[in-house]
Amino acid sequence: MRMPRPWPRVSLRDLRRHLDVRRRFRRLYGESPAQLLILLASFAVCGYAGVRLLAGEWPLIVLWFVGAAVLHDLVLVPLYTLGDRAVRTALARRRRPAPRAGVNYVRVPAFLSLLLLLVYWPLVLRTPEPYEPATALDIDVFLGRWLLITAALFAISAAWLLIRTWPELWSRRPRAPWRRPRPDRSSGRLSDP
Repeated sequence: MRMPRPWPRVSLRDLRRHLDVRRRFRRLYGESPAQLLILLASFAVCGYAGVRLLAGEWPLIVLWFVGAAVLHDLVLVPLYTLGDRAVRTALARRRRPAPRAGVNYVRVPAFLSLLLLLVYWPLVLRTPEPYEPATALDIDVFLGRWLLITAALFAISAAWLLIRTWPELWSRRPRAPWRRPRPDRSSGRLSDP
């Protein structure tokens, strides 16, 4: 007569690992449940904004979105690429490409400056109607402020680059003659003064 098999022994840790819903969800979905909830909430907010936005003159809004996508892909992306290659060429040393981190010190302020120009271009280019009454500011201040912000962004980026590369620049600098190590005659090694 065959003896019945006893139930396998399962530890509490194995049981908890088997029943862990978050781990199983992450294995199936790829991210945590909180990420999925945030993503669904952002879709809901975008959907609500889209319904409110398209309640008015929706053909013009759709035309604006399509025009913006075409303008970005056919005009701005080639300009980004040319500008990026020009900066990399200017920063490149002989026979060595420019480091990507060095190029980013030009890319980031340029991107932020162009983004501000894109948002405020009617005011920067002094197009008063219908924007000047909405801002309650004189139309002549926007160009100067945009130029100051652009200069400040590039100055901050240059200062940050200098701070980041200062130890490297300092270590490459030749030592002063009175600071150079002198040979120690007794042991034959170099010694600092």
